[in-house]
Amino acid sequence: MILIMALIAPSLLAADFLKLQQEVEIVNNSAAAWLHLDVMDGMFVPNISFGPMVIEFVKKIVKKPCDVHLMIEQPGRYAETFKNAGADHLTVHIEACPMLHQDITQIKSLGMKAGVAVNPHTPVALLSDILHEVSIVNLMSVNPGFGGQQFIAYTLEKIKQLKKMISERDLDVLIEIDGGVTIDNAREIINAGADVLVAGSTVFRAKDPIGAIEKLKTV
Repeated sequence: MILIMALIAPSLLAADFLKLQQEVEIVNNSAAAWLHLDVMDGMFVPNISFGPMVIEFVKKIVKKPCDVHLMIEQPGRYAETFKNAGADHLTVHIEACPMLHQDITQIKSLGMKAGVAVNPHTPVALLSDILHEVSIVNLMSVNPGFGGQQFIAYTLEKIKQLKKMISERDLDVLIEIDGGVTIDNAREIINAGADVLVAGSTVFRAKDPIGAIEKLKTV
């Protein structure tokens, strides 16, 4: 049996911002593939996190790609701003983009990998017409806005559905799972078809964050 390993993307949202440089260095020195950065505007989701200025500072020290997840309204207005701040991947929510194709095209034209995120209640079937245009699909496995929530079990079925859509069309699209990922459920999520695990509290609240990242990769 071949053991499939996922890419790990620690979420900066759970880091200690009083020790931000040290927290980023943990990611640099770990087996993590990306650094995940959650941007919230207090409108699309009921929380406010950080914006392009923080990403710009982080970009100066991080050695991994910056995976920026915009949980904001009208994200297309800010795509160039986040590109200039240092985003390597830019993911927008299908629920926030009435002209999603236009937003995805803009992201790609700026030289970033484009991603689309879906909330827990959004069927993956709605991705059918955009799936061939993106590099990443972020399946939210908690209701977006706050870290430390419990994984929504039905997400496993959505992963399988999405994996089938990608495989049937022979597309090169990564499935990213965001929310409630732990060492205990990581293997089940990967076995369902996930390629990337976003982990916040599991990494940054661990006694040994580097060890936690390694466990998520090899569980």
